[in-house]
Amino acid sequence: MDAKDRQIIRELQKDGRLTNQDLADRVNLSPSPCLRRVRNLEAAGVITGYTALVDQKAYGLPITVFVRVRLNSPSQDLITGFEAQVQRIDQIQDCFLLAGSDDYLLRVIVDSLEAYEDFMRRKLHAIPGIASIDTSFAYGVVKQTRVFPVAG
Repeated sequence: MDAKDRQIIRELQKDGRLTNQDLADRVNLSPSPCLRRVRNLEAAGVITGYTALVDQKAYGLPITVFVRVRLNSPSQDLITGFEAQVQRIDQIQDCFLLAGSDDYLLRVIVDSLEAYEDFMRRKLHAIPGIASIDTSFAYGVVKQTRVFPVAG
């Protein structure tokens, strides 16, 4: 991947609905080579898909919760089971594997505190092998972006 590919990616991250002509203009390429580069990035798995970014409050899910999870004894079976369960829970938007005292950081979105309690009782606590859960509620957003910084 070269600097021109990264420029294409940044422009698509800013606006995934750009026409090939508009994208080509923004990255100073003619349309044909620009489209070829985009298709190559897709085929290589660098561009993994396209999606709409939606305001979660307007959608009806105003509460963001960060949940740190520590497993009892991180055996391979326990890790595999935990990660498989996390994949099936819609409220969990992101799950990061951590270094340090906690094993995972989850980003959870819900519509109310009652919904969060239900999520905890019926979904997260139902996963075997969890030693501890620590919750932080986000009460504002300072910065949120999906555009990568310029590499190098």
